[in-house]
Amino acid sequence: MAYVISDECISCGACESACPVSAISQGAEHYEIDSSTCIECGACASTCPVGAPQPE
Repeated sequence: MAYVISDECISCGACESACPVSAISQGAEHYEIDSSTCIECGACASTCPVGAPQPE
């Protein structure tokens, strides 16, 4: 189960730089996670100041 980024995202970019497989990129509204690349490590969730990345 990959992680997804909720609408709580404030587009700070912390998660993008924390992702070891570069599965996170800036989307139209907020950052997004490519579920086919995500390895479910949780690095994004532990780095996010607002807790936007959550398991799908």
